[in-house]
Amino acid sequence: MADAKQTLHFVDGFWEKEIVPTLCEYIEIPNKSPLFDPKWVENGHMERVLQLALKWIEAHPLEGAKLHVGRLEGRTPLIILDVPGAIDKTVMMYGHLDKQPEMVGWRDGLGPWKAVREGDKLYGRGGADDGYALFASVCALKALREQGIPHARTVILIEFSEESGSPDLPAYVNHYADLIGDVDLVICLDSGAGNYDQLWSTTSLRGMVGGTLTVKVLTEGVHSGDASGIVPSSFRVIRQLLSRLEDPSTGEIIPAEFKAKIPEQRLQQAQVAADALGQDVYAKFPWMPGMQPMHDDLTQLVLNRTWRATLSITGQDGMPPIESAGNVLRPHTSLQISLRLPPTTQAKKAQEKFIQLMSENPPYGAKVELVCEKYANGWNAPELAPWLDTILNEVSNEFYGKPAVHMGEGGSIPFMGMLGDKFPKAQFVVTGVLGPQSNAHGPNEFLHIAYAKKLTACVTHILAQHAQR
Repeated sequence: MADAKQTLHFVDGFWEKEIVPTLCEYIEIPNKSPLFDPKWVENGHMERVLQLALKWIEAHPLEGAKLHVGRLEGRTPLIILDVPGAIDKTVMMYGHLDKQPEMVGWRDGLGPWKAVREGDKLYGRGGADDGYALFASVCALKALREQGIPHARTVILIEFSEESGSPDLPAYVNHYADLIGDVDLVICLDSGAGNYDQLWSTTSLRGMVGGTLTVKVLTEGVHSGDASGIVPSSFRVIRQLLSRLEDPSTGEIIPAEFKAKIPEQRLQQAQVAADALGQDVYAKFPWMPGMQPMHDDLTQLVLNRTWRATLSITGQDGMPPIESAGNVLRPHTSLQISLRLPPTTQAKKAQEKFIQLMSENPPYGAKVELVCEKYANGWNAPELAPWLDTILNEVSNEFYGKPAVHMGEGGSIPFMGMLGDKFPKAQFVVTGVLGPQSNAHGPNEFLHIAYAKKLTACVTHILAQHAQR
């Protein structure tokens, strides 16, 4: 059996000497995902990150490992590190190296492409989501080998288009199908943590439908004093359309096509998670004074975030900034729509219903345009095998002093659904460092280094016990 003290000692030193400095370099490269940087090839940031990762892998070799760099035409690259093991089973470890865009609102002294360490927090875009995954995966395997502990064959797969919905990954999974082989256990390091006090296992992920909704009422803007009361406001029309989808008083998504029955096990796990988190279910967010959450029942808030559809407006066009807003009835309003879906809802059918709701019989005959992004199905993990349930609790107690907690996540990782379909017999450990205030996708994103070290130690012992079962 792996020794916990030796593991922590190795992991702590490796993180400080070999991982944190490289993450600082990584953070400072603006490697935005293709959805946010259509000229990613010309800009060269992705190639810089790829070369940084390859150089680091070369400097930290795992004996017998074979490195494969995928460069399918017209697609973002892929890294596969095939690490032999003493056990005739295959573990896949997953992460990504593309990033979300800058976002505004970073506090003084911080920025998306500026690595700043403050105690156990490493600020900057992409460190927590999900730059650390490759380095932590290699660290875990090295920690085992340092103690002479056997592990299964391990395939570390790192993609570069996750933040765009992983459009390039299916082609690569098919291309490397023979190399990957049959997978017994998947460890994904791209998810969240409810707190920094224990190991969190993600049991489900929501799907998503998104797009840009535009309502046009005029060919050009006109004086609001002349037109208001005669010409319907494009903002009011778009608000009416959205009310077909969402109850504006409660935030509930109305049509049945966007709902799913919540499994009993997930209801029970939501209750346990709510009990473990208490008010941190909602207190982790940067609330304005006086604001309150959408429900006063903590379990219902957990379920809202993980198993119920919700609508967010993430961008707008057609509105001038306030300082240059004249008394004009604007010709159009455009909104960027992000609709999260329950894990088991069929995203394609939800998208079809979304298009129907927005397009049919528009108020006043307004011109409605809807440009939909690619939809993404959610994912509901297979029932946790007793052996893995035991292991997760053991390693969480070993390194955090508390048992593991299982909870769904509100975001999407398209790769999980793909792997679930491809490897229906595999078990999944989906976890990560995105805990309270870590703020992935937003300003002031940070990686909690102390938590990440313990998580790496947990992964090390999960690999060790998986090999011995």
